[in-house]
Amino acid sequence: MTDRDWAYLIIWQFRVRAGMEKPFEHAYGPQGEWAQLFRQDEAFLGTELIRTPGPGGEYWTLDFWKSQASYEAFRQRHAAEYKAIDQKAEQLTENEREIGKFVRVSG
Repeated sequence: MTDRDWAYLIIWQFRVRAGMEKPFEHAYGPQGEWAQLFRQDEAFLGTELIRTPGPGGEYWTLDFWKSQASYEAFRQRHAAEYKAIDQKAEQLTENEREIGKFVRVSG
């Protein structure tokens, strides 16, 4: 993915349970369960996992898509799988929140 490929971005913020950092990074990273699910759609361009420095840091996922319509259609088609992974992953986090969905306006 180049920085010019994406048109739609979803950002989530997570506070991970103590001791669950490695399983979280595995599940939410670019090769994790979420990315594997998303990769079933050609409009998915990739996931970035970042965190704030220091102990107890917050994690952020950035999911890049070709378009909002593609993402929304994917969510409808894969609602059951999405829900199953989400429920399984809840044990890894203390808190999660969607920061927002963003449409690219330049590039």
